[in-house]
Amino acid sequence: MSRFRLIPTPAQEAVLRDHCGHARYVWNLAVEQQSHWHPGRKNAPGYMEQCRQLTQARANYPWLAAGSQTVQQQALRDFTQAMAAFFDPANPARRPSWRKAGRHEGFRIVGRGRQWDVRRVSRHVGQVWVPKAGWVRFCWCRTVPQGAKSYRVTMDRAGRWHVAFAVIPAPVPAPGNGQVVGIDRGVAVSAALSTEDLLHCPGLTGRERIRLRRLQRTLGRARRGSNRRDRVKHAIARLRARERDRRKDWAEKTSTDLARRFDVIRVEDLQIGNMTRSAKGTREKPGRNARAKAGLNRGILGSGWGLLVRRLQDKAPGRVEKINPAFTSQRCSACGRVDRDSRESQAVFRCTACGSACNADVNAARNIAAGHAVTARGGDGVARPVNREPQLLLQSA
Repeated sequence: MSRFRLIPTPAQEAVLRDHCGHARYVWNLAVEQQSHWHPGRKNAPGYMEQCRQLTQARANYPWLAAGSQTVQQQALRDFTQAMAAFFDPANPARRPSWRKAGRHEGFRIVGRGRQWDVRRVSRHVGQVWVPKAGWVRFCWCRTVPQGAKSYRVTMDRAGRWHVAFAVIPAPVPAPGNGQVVGIDRGVAVSAALSTEDLLHCPGLTGRERIRLRRLQRTLGRARRGSNRRDRVKHAIARLRARERDRRKDWAEKTSTDLARRFDVIRVEDLQIGNMTRSAKGTREKPGRNARAKAGLNRGILGSGWGLLVRRLQDKAPGRVEKINPAFTSQRCSACGRVDRDSRESQAVFRCTACGSACNADVNAARNIAAGHAVTARGGDGVARPVNREPQLLLQSA
C-alpha cells in the first residue's frame, strides 16, 4: 500500500471518528453473531442477510443512519473476507476478533469515481474525497498510484491520521548477477550479512528512553480516567510511534537495497511468535527468569525480524529462501566443524579445529548463505558427526 499523512480539519476529524466508530460497531456485531454459532446450530447470517439487517438498524437508530452507509457495508464485507480467509486451508488466517476503541480506528472506502476520488492541489498537498467529510487534505510526498480502487483511513494511537491506497506495487527486478546473501538476525546486531555488513535497526535515543521511563512512572501514579493520565498516555504513544516509524523506515530501505543487490536472499526459518512468548507462566506453575525473558522479547520485536523478511518476500517474490537455523551459529563457515566451544562470546567466533576467527554473526550468515544446516546429531552426513544425541547404554544381564 501507498500510505500518506492525512491532515483533516477539526470538523472533518469529528466525521472521521464517527466513521471509525460505526465501522467498529458493525464489525463487532458481526463477530458477536458468528460467536453464537456452533456445530448443529443454524448457520450465522451471511453478507446479504447482514446488509438487510443493517438497513433495518439504520431505520431504527438515527445515530447509525447519520453515518455513511458505504463505510458500514464495507465493514461487513471486510468481515466476510476475513471469515473466508480463516476457513481457507491454503492460506489460513486468524479468526476475526473484537475491535477496541483507541486501538482499532479505521474504515475502508471502495468505488473510485462514484464514492471517492483524489486530486492534487499543490506540489506537496493533495485531497481525497471522504463521504460525509468532503475533500480532506493529505501530504503529497510521492505519486499516488493510478490503479487504486479503494483506500483505507486509519488513526494510530498517537492521534495521527493516514490514508493508504490499496495497490500492490511491482516487485523489485533481480540484478541478474547470481549473487547469494545470507542474513543472520539478532538483538545486538539486527541483521548481519554474509558480506560482513552489520546492520542495526534504529530505535529511541538515550534521552528518549529516559523520557519514556519517566512517563511510564508518571502513568503508574496517575488516576484512571483523569485528564493527566490521558496526556501521559498520548505522550507515550507519540514516542512509541516515533520508534515504530524508524523501524519501518529501516526495514523498507534495507529490504529494497538487498532486493536490488542480490539474486537470492537466504534467511533463517525462525518461529518468532514462539520465540517471543511470555515466560510468566500461570499462578500454579510460574515461569522462571520472566523479567530477563521479557527484555529479550522486547529486543527481538524491536529489531524488526519479521518485518524485514516480510518486506523482502513482498519485494523479491520467489527469491527469498528460508534455511533451517539448526547449529548455524556453531558451525565454522571455513571447515564445517560444529562445536559449541567455538562461539567464544556473542561477537567472536573462533573455530577449535582450523583456528579461523571472525564475527560470530557474520559466520552464521555465511552458513545461511551456503544453505548449511545440520541435523540434531550434528555433522553434514559425510564426515563423522561431532554433536551426538545421548544414547541409552545396554545393561548387561
